[in-house]
Amino acid sequence: MNAPYPPPPPPPAAGRDRTTLWGVLGIVLGLICCGILGIVFGYLSIRDARRFGKSPLLGWLAIAAGVLNIIISLVVRARGSYYYPYWYR
Repeated sequence: MNAPYPPPPPPPAAGRDRTTLWGVLGIVLGLICCGILGIVFGYLSIRDARRFGKSPLLGWLAIAAGVLNIIISLVVRARGSYYYPYWYR
């Protein structure tokens, strides 16, 4: 006697998949200007990746870029060399 086939997986949620958009925006903004926006867009990318069954790698990279930007900004400001690099003086 043959066993019945398992049911097919459920279709992805309806709506627009913006996982890649949020991830790329988070990485670019996290590296260039705004660490906090990188973290926010990274979270949005991870959320959409879970919703649509995709890889959350871009979201995690965006969060890492945002955190890295914040840490480097704090170190540069703490050293007092915000406007000029150390070799310029």
